[in-house]
Amino acid sequence: MKLSNAGLSEPKIWRDAGYALPAFSRSKVEAATREHPVWVHFGAGNIFRAFQANLAQRMLNQGKMDRGLTVVEGFDYEIIEKQYREHDNLSVLVTLKSDGQVEKTVIGSIVESCILDSDDAAEFSRLKDIFSNPSLQMATFTITEKGYSLVDGKGNQLPAVSADFAGGPAKPDSYIGKVTSLLHTRYRAGAAPIAMVSTDNCSHNGDKLSAAVTAFAEQWVKNGLADQGFLDYIQDEKRVSFPWSMIDKITPRPDSSVEEILRRDGLEDLDPVVTSKNTYVAPFVNAEESEYLVIEDKFPNGRPALEEVGVIFTDRDTVNKVERMKVCTCLNPLHTALAIYGCLLGFTKISEEMKDPQLLSLVKTIGYHEGLPVVVNPGVLDPKAFIDTVVQERIPNPFMPDTPQRIATDTSQKLSIRFGETIKAYMASDKLSVSELKLIPLVFAGWLRYLMAVDDAGQPFSPSSDPMLAEVTPYVAGFTLGQVPPLAEIELTLKPLLQNKAIFGVDLTECGLSGTVAGYFAEELAGPGAVRAVLKKYVP
Repeated sequence: MKLSNAGLSEPKIWRDAGYALPAFSRSKVEAATREHPVWVHFGAGNIFRAFQANLAQRMLNQGKMDRGLTVVEGFDYEIIEKQYREHDNLSVLVTLKSDGQVEKTVIGSIVESCILDSDDAAEFSRLKDIFSNPSLQMATFTITEKGYSLVDGKGNQLPAVSADFAGGPAKPDSYIGKVTSLLHTRYRAGAAPIAMVSTDNCSHNGDKLSAAVTAFAEQWVKNGLADQGFLDYIQDEKRVSFPWSMIDKITPRPDSSVEEILRRDGLEDLDPVVTSKNTYVAPFVNAEESEYLVIEDKFPNGRPALEEVGVIFTDRDTVNKVERMKVCTCLNPLHTALAIYGCLLGFTKISEEMKDPQLLSLVKTIGYHEGLPVVVNPGVLDPKAFIDTVVQERIPNPFMPDTPQRIATDTSQKLSIRFGETIKAYMASDKLSVSELKLIPLVFAGWLRYLMAVDDAGQPFSPSSDPMLAEVTPYVAGFTLGQVPPLAEIELTLKPLLQNKAIFGVDLTECGLSGTVAGYFAEELAGPGAVRAVLKKYVP
């Protein structure tokens, strides 16, 4: 069994092995897509292959769409060259269900793959042709939040962005510069409308994409490299829209256990590719069954009827409420709590943590008792039902090879939105008191203990990557496991960090939680086993 057009010419072999195949003619869909593209997607990673590409596949299978997807990769060209094109743009989606079932689907909705390289005349010319076509309705994105940034971690403008501001739309080098150049091509070809839809997992994602694109358009107009009409086009939401969205689906790195399942089926050429940019990509993706995509319904050139396959289209305010529900209460805070304490307690799988009585109670209490009282129900999704699914099905799924170490990445960037917003809501409430929060401060204390890079058994470990590690670790550098200074001394040492609103979303001293956090941290310093003892003591 080879993952290629030729390999699919014997469908019985695949079906006998339990694979669902595309129920449409790929050659006809490819021809129609090349002539009249409707949907192009930027970002060829796992979430796209597991989610957006599968949405398109289901639409095609049901006859509700007759054109497929064009995928564009702009960061790591080898993903296209060494994975997509080697397999005729096919991939295998392995859905790992919480009841133990493994569902295998050959995804054939991606009928064209392109490289976002302005130095490659053929590649960039093809993309210009696509964006010149008035049939194109939308461009979606999964390029990570960093992909929209025009500055580095210190706030300095990226050199490629500066060069592109001065160089104009002809041959830009930066990612968003190239995207804006394609919009400029569309403008000059008749200014047909289009929706530019970020589906990245970040708040107000449409605004981030809009701000980045607009910055290029403004500079090009200012420097005489584009006319005012182009900027007007970009800023007219009836012609170019930037909808907000909320996306939620866990798609970890392709796992060796899943690879082994596919090998036993007889699937060949499964060796993963590690690119020169250190991207790990395989011919398959593994993902959970649960998925949510809520999009602001603002598509000036029309759109596929994706509500037929579960996408929720609504207004901007509702998208915002759904986003806050997920990020601030119903999923992300629970993941971060498990990531921190999972690393400290030596866990290597998130699902295994849900078998731990204290950790299970920790996330239930944070979700149901501390977070849920301040959630605004968005109407399109029920918050309690969402948490129920997270706690009962999604996180405990033993077949999801996700790790606390992966989720602990960039924790300093996550605490403010995942917990700080709940604290702010308590502070603003006339019915709730910040003093009622017991386990959110425990997560903060756990993070301080985590920064010491010594687990609960007293063994050193390597913290996950985080842009602020060098800045925050000095605050705990003077503490030693087994030696507990006076609480007043601990509070004084930690005070500048606990007052950092950029990290916690609030000044923990001002809101009255710094003493609680410092107290928990002091107890977790007592020696090996102290973290577990604190959990047993304070988690109901």
